[in-house]
Amino acid sequence: MDSADTIADRLIGAIEAGDREALGALYADDVVIWHNTDQVEMTKEQNLASLDALTAMTTARRFSDVRRHRIDGGFVQQHVLNLEWSSGSGALPGCVVVQLRDGLISRIDEYLDGATIASFGA
Repeated sequence: MDSADTIADRLIGAIEAGDREALGALYADDVVIWHNTDQVEMTKEQNLASLDALTAMTTARRFSDVRRHRIDGGFVQQHVLNLEWSSGSGALPGCVVVQLRDGLISRIDEYLDGATIASFGA
């Protein structure tokens, strides 16, 4: 069974690469991904579609300033997601609380700054 750090590193790698299959392999079938910006709980397929959309909109994705802390049943990670697109770039600070079950991600609660996201479209 992979450690929380290994799963977290693979999560970052899959998002940076825009790799839907690698991300899907980290998720339990019944995973729930929640975002503070819209209060919506996404299913596995919805989240994978969201990665596809992010990959289509950006030319590069890179995590920096990663700070990770193990918690009972998972980990908390603070980071900056640096995004590049054809007309510019932006840095999105974030935090995820990740729960693991049987070596897979069973839940992610993701906290992002909605004002920063809105500024990307400006």
